[in-house]
Amino acid sequence: MNTGKIKEEPEVLEAVIIRFVGDSGDGMQLTGTQFSDTSAMFGNDIATFPNYPSEIRAPQGSLYGVSGFQVHIGSVEISTPGDEVDLLVAMNPAGLKTNLHAVKPGHTIIIDTDSFTKKNLEKAQYESNPLEDDTLENYRVIEVSMTSLTKMALKDVEGLDNKSITRSKNMFALGMVYWMYDRSTEHTEDFFNKKFKSKPTVIEANTKVLKAGYNYANTLELIPNAYTISPAKMDAGTYRIIMGNTATAWGFLAAAEKSGLELFLGSYPITPATDILHELVKHKHFGVKAFQAEDEIAGIASAIGASFAGDLAITTTSGPGLALKGEALGLAMMIELPLVVVNVQRGGPSTGLPTKTEQSDLLQAMYGRNGESPVIVIAASTPADCFDFAYQACKLALEHMTPVILLTDGYIANGSAPWKIKSVAEMPEIKHNKITEVSEDWHPYNRDEATLARNWAVPGTAGLEHRVGGLEKDKVTGNVSYVPENHEHMTKIRAEKVERVKNYIPDIKTEFAETGDLLVVGWGGTYGSLHSAVKELNEQGYSKIGLAHFNYINPLPKNTKEVLSRFKKVVVCELNNGQFSKILSGQFSGISILQFNKVQGLPFGNSELIQEFKQLVQ
Repeated sequence: MNTGKIKEEPEVLEAVIIRFVGDSGDGMQLTGTQFSDTSAMFGNDIATFPNYPSEIRAPQGSLYGVSGFQVHIGSVEISTPGDEVDLLVAMNPAGLKTNLHAVKPGHTIIIDTDSFTKKNLEKAQYESNPLEDDTLENYRVIEVSMTSLTKMALKDVEGLDNKSITRSKNMFALGMVYWMYDRSTEHTEDFFNKKFKSKPTVIEANTKVLKAGYNYANTLELIPNAYTISPAKMDAGTYRIIMGNTATAWGFLAAAEKSGLELFLGSYPITPATDILHELVKHKHFGVKAFQAEDEIAGIASAIGASFAGDLAITTTSGPGLALKGEALGLAMMIELPLVVVNVQRGGPSTGLPTKTEQSDLLQAMYGRNGESPVIVIAASTPADCFDFAYQACKLALEHMTPVILLTDGYIANGSAPWKIKSVAEMPEIKHNKITEVSEDWHPYNRDEATLARNWAVPGTAGLEHRVGGLEKDKVTGNVSYVPENHEHMTKIRAEKVERVKNYIPDIKTEFAETGDLLVVGWGGTYGSLHSAVKELNEQGYSKIGLAHFNYINPLPKNTKEVLSRFKKVVVCELNNGQFSKILSGQFSGISILQFNKVQGLPFGNSELIQEFKQLVQ
């Protein structure tokens, strides 16, 4: 090997898609996150997709125990983590077998050959070694003895056992990829120094292996040159890479600051929503009160109590937890208190696919309570706008005195993207209906004429004593009432209150075509996939295809029917069996709604969407 190789000038690329795969103990999530953060620091636009098993530690080497992290970086607009992979880093045979289909023919695979033992090949159900047959003949394969080279790099570091040494091999892979794509190791070295400041041996080990991988790639003749991706053109401002769950938590913090209320979170840990709880716990200095309840019901019940006491109250969960919270959510709707319920959707039903994405809780959010129990339902679209819709959920709940369900999903909650940092001063005003003074004609169910929101009288305020509970209320006094006409009046006014929210939300706007042959409709976390596919089709000359993506589900924007009517065909794309299409079909007669659905625990792929849309406009 020519160790004196001269590094050529890096080849400039617009974008690249990289996937790191291995056992759940191989550190693929950390590896992918470090590469993503480094690229974001460089100024690239970015989208990520972590994909890992639901078991805490699946059997080593098994096909279903593969953990992966995909990152798409570019100097151009990046809307999705991408479909076909330019570079696959496979730390074991199982990772190779379950991900080979995603690699573009002719592109690169880096393989840790030390892991391709007879035992691991059998676990991955290989009949022969793919490194020795024709399995990989259509790819550019770089075979590296990563485990052996990691041990060699750490032979002089004292205080490390064999397990700790082997665990560092992911940094060898990361170092190689840093060299290949002209990235600096500096950010990751700083990360080591902060993360392991009390463990100098760990810092030394990871830093050495990272540099060893970088230098190995630099001298490896199989890699003729490095590549580089220029910084993306973005609006001026200060950016940071942010995950959807973190953005959601920060949106709540901003809403509490803007409204002047203390923030209360009552929650029970559940995948993939738990990180919102973890993030808010870090910010007690902002007055956050975070309560980890004993179960889902206690979580929402504590939040209702906090709302009754005058706090901005939220509770977080995923699909199974939303089912458990249903009765208490009906209570919050009945007594008309502001409450935000976050549902980070995952594959169902029952325990289902805890770490995989899905959009199958929409009808549960809309109708999953006994009686006539309407609530506001909104959905975030990207990791970054989880911040905006968490903020908006609080604004709607406080200004309209009713619960709001905020839907995100595992894809955007665990994914990350650049986010332009905002100040609280530039966020929309949040008003609330809290009253502190007694008037002669005060009653707990006096309502704002425009919004129908009732008064919010905090317990302990002299003269504002009143009753709350799950029994039907008198329309004025709030006392228990069994009068039939009163019940019908209250049922209708609670529904009308939610319906009037459409006067306070923006109209739906189409992207690309405003009228034409096909309108692609989506909601929530499918935005990046749909936007990317329709954008590519427009660039190919399909100028009569538009995109309408919904964030407000209940109520729908006022101009929804008018927008749907502008196109010859309407196709609703969802990661479920057609829940939003049922809602649209039920509300708007005379409009034919087509469906394109996927229920695999995975997001839409760009190529499958483009193929479907082309068929619809033929």
